[in-house]
Amino acid sequence: MILTGALILDALMGEPRWLWSRIPHPAVIMGGAVQAADDGLNRGDHRRARGVLAIALLCLAAFAVARIIAWIPLGPLPELLVAAILLAQRSLVDHVTAVATGLRQGLGDGRKAVAMIVSRDTAAMDTSAVARSAIESAAENMSDGVVAPAFWFLVAGLPGLVVYKVINTADSMIGYRTPRHAAFGWAAARLDDLANLVPARLTAVLIAITSGQLRAMPAIRRDAAQHRSPNAGWPEAAMARALDVALAGPRSYDGRMRDFPFVHPGGRRDPDADDIDAAVRHLWRTWAAVLAIAVLSTVA
Repeated sequence: MILTGALILDALMGEPRWLWSRIPHPAVIMGGAVQAADDGLNRGDHRRARGVLAIALLCLAAFAVARIIAWIPLGPLPELLVAAILLAQRSLVDHVTAVATGLRQGLGDGRKAVAMIVSRDTAAMDTSAVARSAIESAAENMSDGVVAPAFWFLVAGLPGLVVYKVINTADSMIGYRTPRHAAFGWAAARLDDLANLVPARLTAVLIAITSGQLRAMPAIRRDAAQHRSPNAGWPEAAMARALDVALAGPRSYDGRMRDFPFVHPGGRRDPDADDIDAAVRHLWRTWAAVLAIAVLSTVA
């Protein structure tokens, strides 16, 4: 019941600016905790061991906070509200839709909108590159922002969801192979890979089912194996098949072009704003499938 209500509340309300302009969002608090761990522990020798300690402390703190919330004597309401805040369906849809809207206004507006949701270089993107980036972000964040949090809530309640979110936040901040974080962020990156192992594949299956592409799962599995990420390739490959477009492929980071292979290379290479809109429709269908699972879990 709590997860069902949280999914619906998030889909209806999203991230109300009037609220988060006045108080810090939990994601911001988590980011601050990760930054504090990075500042305090990422120094000296034994950086990998220090990184293991950091992610362990962050997970323990997240678990403790979630347990305290569960003990608040207001029934299921506190857990429902926190779960809704940590789900990201509405904000994901809004950000991806903004890219389609921007492209229809002009390529420059599309580039600005997509730069809000991807880390790659956007200044020289053409229309197809902007659309492809938005669709990839939609698929990957459907897994990270909706399916995975819902999955871990079903597995371990609010503590499971909150611990997952702090792991995912840590990976997004320190899980990079840079000189500063290659050793210290190793544990966060590997734990995030493990936490997303099942949700990423579940997301691919749900996209495939709701788009009538379940028979393409063997091809989706092959395409996912070409992706540089052990998990992100699954929802991207499923979305590529659902739209019949080629995703991933070459892109630029920090001024350097990276020659990544295409996911579903036989798909169309010229996606546009209409394809972004179609991807958003698939996001809602996948969300509906997650909602159905949440409802069924309450009566099982």
